[in-house]
Amino acid sequence: MDIRAETPGDIETIYALTKAAFEPMPYSDGTEQDCVNKLRADGDLELSLVAIDQGRLVGHVAFSPVSITGAPQRWLGLGPVSVWPELQKTGIGSSLIKTGLEMLKSDGVAGCVLIGDPNYYRRFGFLGDGSLSYRDLADDVVQWLSFDGTRPKGVLTFSPGLE
Repeated sequence: MDIRAETPGDIETIYALTKAAFEPMPYSDGTEQDCVNKLRADGDLELSLVAIDQGRLVGHVAFSPVSITGAPQRWLGLGPVSVWPELQKTGIGSSLIKTGLEMLKSDGVAGCVLIGDPNYYRRFGFLGDGSLSYRDLADDVVQWLSFDGTRPKGVLTFSPGLE
């Protein structure tokens, strides 16, 4: 499997993939694929990686700018992460996330945030300890991972495409 930056020829497949990946999820509002397109259109899709296996696009991960009150450093938000339903739980999503996080760290980003299942994202080092808040979500699902030792504290705001 190869991981690379998205190309214009990937956009339609990313849309279909994201829609298919989130369709059966009980927490999905059905707009994830539109959010990716809005991030791209707004110039907020800062890092967009695809996984290619035997010539087929099998996974995608998006990273976009976020702001945290009181944190002047550059932080990015992770998500959505999409893998074709029949290929989920095979390590594709994990590989995309690890590669993306490594790229962000080497690019000098202070850290990464996300909203998600702490049981899944803990393996990558994410922590939901209440130092960040987002709307009325539980503390443990609003998670962060620092690359430079900065501990974020404040209210999290995502790019308009995700709000």
